[in-house]
Amino acid sequence: MRAVLQRVQMAAVSVNGREVARIGPGLLVFLGVGHGDAADDINFMVEKTAHLRIFEDTSGKMNLSLENTSRQLLAVSQFTLYADMQKG
Repeated sequence: MRAVLQRVQMAAVSVNGREVARIGPGLLVFLGVGHGDAADDINFMVEKTAHLRIFEDTSGKMNLSLENTSRQLLAVSQFTLYADMQKG
């Protein structure tokens, strides 16, 4: 399993020109799940992402997680995270 996380002020996903999801401030997660990934891998990634302290507290220190704030999460399937670039 591979994930790329990005803090955002706003994020949206459109399919065929139609918006299907939108969030305000929070995390945009591009998630690639492979054939060998199991439920335990998914649970680990969910817990790790929810508890990752990457948001600023009132002192300006990155000390808050999604769980400690009212921020949102948008997960987007991104199979290209598993791309093999060794050939061609």
